[in-house]
Amino acid sequence: MSDQASSTVRFRPDVLAVPPYRQGAAPTKPGFKLSSNENPFAPLPEVLEAIAAHTGVNRYAAVAMPELRETIGAEFGVPGSHVHLAAGSVAILYQLVQAAAGAGDAYLHAWPSFEAYPALGLASGAEGVRVPLTATAEHDLDAMADAITESARVVLLCSPNNPTGPAIRRSDFDRFMARVPADTLVVLDEAYREFVTDPEAVRGEDVLGDHPNLVVLRTFSKAYGLAGLRIGYGVGDPAIFAAAASVAIPLSVTGIAEIAARASLTPAARAVNAERVAELAARRDALAAALRALGLAIPEAQGNFVWVPEALISEGGVPDALALAASFADSGTLVRPFAGSGVRISVGEPESTAEVLRVIREHLVALGVPVADPAPEPASATAVD
Repeated sequence: MSDQASSTVRFRPDVLAVPPYRQGAAPTKPGFKLSSNENPFAPLPEVLEAIAAHTGVNRYAAVAMPELRETIGAEFGVPGSHVHLAAGSVAILYQLVQAAAGAGDAYLHAWPSFEAYPALGLASGAEGVRVPLTATAEHDLDAMADAITESARVVLLCSPNNPTGPAIRRSDFDRFMARVPADTLVVLDEAYREFVTDPEAVRGEDVLGDHPNLVVLRTFSKAYGLAGLRIGYGVGDPAIFAAAASVAIPLSVTGIAEIAARASLTPAARAVNAERVAELAARRDALAAALRALGLAIPEAQGNFVWVPEALISEGGVPDALALAASFADSGTLVRPFAGSGVRISVGEPESTAEVLRVIREHLVALGVPVADPAPEPASATAVD
């Protein structure tokens, strides 16, 4: 049962049984917000200028948004008609599951994974089937393929996986897709794709043309730092998106979001943003290495976050996720706990790395877990604007 407020109105038991998605809270005292995987860099100047110049907020945005769709489509080698826009890629997830899976149907996803996945089928009555991750916090694609039944209409693949970090390898993806029925929709959720540095990771633009039943999702919220404007996109067969549009909330993408996205995709903006993404990836790798040096079994990190499992390989120490998050909150820094699974820590400002290491080290020491002396802090190549 979820912790929703009680009411005299009768609601569906299956709805009440699923906790609502919870946004990461903001700090209430000086510290760092490392709970929502937000980009810590300030918006690009050209993006702010484009937003400031937009005065037509009394009008709805153009429905087609052809220029933005054509620009995105070119990255995948497809026409703009193969691009679908929504208020964040999560909105497209809801649309796709509702359009493809109804009462008596199922959709599959790994777990733990994106917290919104369990709620995607509530509106249509579809059942979400969770497939546990491997011991290395990766998608168990063989188990997911085995779980595809006649009722399974959609399979969600999160790469890199939020919250655990590993990306799906291209070879594993190809083997998985060879087992998926042609009429089962597969969604490759690549919200953090820009941060991936593993050359063996699958890339949506490389595999989209091979699978008519595949949709690739990406967003402007993370790498592009437009989380507050809510715009994401999907690329795939236009017929799939025509069905998704039938269950979409009309006019949900604002003109300001479109303008900001277009400004983010200019060559000059992309060049600066690529440097920022590279800096965040380097900061992530340094943080993961430092945590491993403390004795923690940190999985492969390919997003803009690291994952601290509850079952830590650290002289038998097993901190509780909620207790570790509370230790961070006491110091003014917020992270995202997943009760019973682990804690996700976003990559933030350069100064946040030392704070993360300090809190975790003190938490382990308080548990009686021996930890190594901290290594010298690596210099950050770029400061946050």
